[in-house]
Amino acid sequence: MAKPYLGKITTISKFDIWLVDGKYVRDKLDEEFTNFGQHYRFKFIPENEFWIDQEHTPGEEEFYLDHMLIENRLMSQGMSYDKAISKADLAESRERRKVDYIRKGIKIGVKREKYIHKVHKTLLKSYSQYLQVWIVDGELVRDLFFIDYTEGGHDKVYDFIPAREVWLDDDLQPKEVKFVLLHELHERHLMMKGFDYPRAHRSASHIEYFCRHHPGQLDGKLSEEIEKNRD
Repeated sequence: MAKPYLGKITTISKFDIWLVDGKYVRDKLDEEFTNFGQHYRFKFIPENEFWIDQEHTPGEEEFYLDHMLIENRLMSQGMSYDKAISKADLAESRERRKVDYIRKGIKIGVKREKYIHKVHKTLLKSYSQYLQVWIVDGELVRDLFFIDYTEGGHDKVYDFIPAREVWLDDDLQPKEVKFVLLHELHERHLMMKGFDYPRAHRSASHIEYFCRHHPGQLDGKLSEEIEKNRD
């Protein structure tokens, strides 16, 4: 296998994720390459590839993949690297804290549970055949339960979300609601089947990315995920 490639990690949507010899990349291609990179940051990386340095800390691959998916998407739309990396950094930070939340097994107290009815704002009936999909007061969720809650969540990740509920932040732009809901439903179904959060999240990122680039398939995929969550 030609340098700097050391082995293929996985594929997400149209991207092949490669483990690479970071020292070789820094010595021969660009000294600015660090833990990971994608084409719009480093032009020597092929458009449909993400690279991760072999020297990265084990267990961080999922965070890097999330970061690169966002950074690549925004830069492909013309956003500058500085702005794209800021947004990707925020998303990566939220994912790291979400994993910490799960690992620590945080439990909520009765005092906070009594505020659930205040958190609920609008029940999205068209998506609530088998579970309840709520638009919630995101600010109140952050105040009461988890400071880094954003966009969406479900009962298989957050213990403060009641059983068989999916929450969508009221800060979401209307055009983002379906994409985030698709992600949460897909992730929830896989976790019900026994997937751990990082693996389920990776798969959910894959289907979300696909539909963002093939919006004509969004409604069909969303209907499929609703059905999968009926049990």
